[in-house]
Amino acid sequence: MARIVVIGAGLGAMAAAARLAVAGHRVTVYEQGATYGGAVGRFARDGFAFDTGPGLLHLPAVYRDLFVKTGKEPLEECVGLTQVDPAARHVFADGTRVDLPNASRAGTVAALDAALGAGAGERWGDFLTRAREAWDRTRRPLLEEPQPADPAPLAREPYPAPKAGLLRRPTRTLAQVGARELRDPRLAALLDAYAWAYGFDPADAPASAAVLPYMEQTFGSWYVAGGLRALADAVYERCRKRRVEFVFDTPVVDVLEKDGRAVGVCLDGGGEVAADHVVSGAPVPALYRDQVVEWERGEDWPRHQVLGTGRVTVCLALRGAREADAVHRTVVHAEGGRPTVTVLRPDDPALRPDADHESVTVTATVRTTPGQEWEAFADRMVEAAGQAVPGLRDRLLWRHVRTPEDVRRDTGAAEVPGPALAGAGGRLLPAANRSPLPGLYFAGGWSHPGGGLAHAGMSGALVAGLIVEGADFRGSQ
Repeated sequence: MARIVVIGAGLGAMAAAARLAVAGHRVTVYEQGATYGGAVGRFARDGFAFDTGPGLLHLPAVYRDLFVKTGKEPLEECVGLTQVDPAARHVFADGTRVDLPNASRAGTVAALDAALGAGAGERWGDFLTRAREAWDRTRRPLLEEPQPADPAPLAREPYPAPKAGLLRRPTRTLAQVGARELRDPRLAALLDAYAWAYGFDPADAPASAAVLPYMEQTFGSWYVAGGLRALADAVYERCRKRRVEFVFDTPVVDVLEKDGRAVGVCLDGGGEVAADHVVSGAPVPALYRDQVVEWERGEDWPRHQVLGTGRVTVCLALRGAREADAVHRTVVHAEGGRPTVTVLRPDDPALRPDADHESVTVTATVRTTPGQEWEAFADRMVEAAGQAVPGLRDRLLWRHVRTPEDVRRDTGAAEVPGPALAGAGGRLLPAANRSPLPGLYFAGGWSHPGGGLAHAGMSGALVAGLIVEGADFRGSQ
C-alpha cells in the first residue's frame, strides 16, 4: 500500500483519488480552499442557486466508468441525469433562430435546412463527416492513452480536406473551415460558438477543433439534477466511502524531492507530509508561477496549454415563472458589439426559491486582459441574454458577476483550460500526466487530456493507471 498525496480537490484530482483508494492505496487530499470541486462551484443567495462552472455534462460515460470502477452504486443511483432536448437554441445576429436536437445528426441537418435554407444542413453534415475522421484519428492518443513521450505526431493536423473542388487545399484554422466549407455566416457562427465554449479563438484554433461539435452532437448534452455541483458532491462522497482523507484550508507550497524523486509535500506553515507518489490537481501555470515545483528542465519545459481566455459568469435572480416553451440552453451570437453568450435556464426546483422565480446563468468567453471593466461587460451580456429570456430586464431582482479574477482567486489561474487538440504544432497539448520529476503526476483540466468535465475525469483515470500499473499501462479501455 503506497502513501499518496493529492494536491487539490477538483474533479480530476478526486477521480484519481477514488481510483487509487480502490486499488488499495492510502490517499490524502490537501485542498487550499474550504471545499471541493475546483472550478465546479456554486453560488447561492436568497433561495437561488447557480453553477459557477460548467452547466452541462458531455460524455457522461467517463463518470459512469468512474462510479462502476469505484463502488457498487452506478452514477445514476447517485445523481439524476437527463438529456437536454433540444440541445441548444441558437439565435443568430440576423435574427434567425434554430433549435438543434440532442444527439441526432439527421434531426440537426433537417433543422438547419428548415431555418437557414436548403443545403445548409447538408454542408453541416459533410463537415461532421470530416470531423469524425479527425475524431477517429485522435480519440485514443488524445483521450484514452497517456501522452506519448514524443508528442510530435500529435502536432500534425488530423482534419482532412474536402475531396473535391477548389476546397482541396488544406484548412489550418477553424475559422477557415467555416469560411471555406460551410459558406454561410450563420453556420460559421455556429461552429465558432463550439470553439469559444471551450476557450478557443476560432481564428487561431486548429481545424482539428472540429471534434468539439462532433463530440457534443454525437454523444449528447446532459443535465445533472441540482446542477453540476451535485456531480462534485457525488464524486466527493464516493471518495469518502473509499476512505480518502480530505484536509481543507491547507495549501501545499512545495513538492519535496530527494534523490531525483518526489517524496512528499510541504504545507503552508512548514509542515511536511511524506508520500510515495504525489498527484497535483493544481493548475499547471499556477504551479510554476508560485514556484511550487522546481526541477532542472530544458527551455521547452514546462509545456502546458496557453489560451489566454477566461469566462465571465453572470448569475441572474428573476421574478416570475419560466415560460412553458423555454429551452434549457440558448446561444445568442454576437451582434453590434455585444458578446456571444450562452444562457442556461434549467427547469430545476432545487435552484430557485419557489415556482414563481427563476435562476438563469449567462456566460461568455473573453480574453483575460488586465483592467477590464467587468460590470460594463456584464451589462452587455445581460442585454444579449434578453433575446433568450422574455422580459428579462423587468424580471431582474439582482445579479452576481463572477470574473476571471474570481476564478484565479479560487483555483489559481484566471484561464479556463480547453481540451487537448491535435495540430497547431502541438501548442494546444496540455502537460503530460507524468511529470519530468519521477513520482509526481498531474491530474485535472490543466493536464492531458485537458479541460472540460469529461476530460478532467479521463485525466484522473490515466494518472491512476500510471501509478497502479506503471510502465505497463497503455491507457483506458
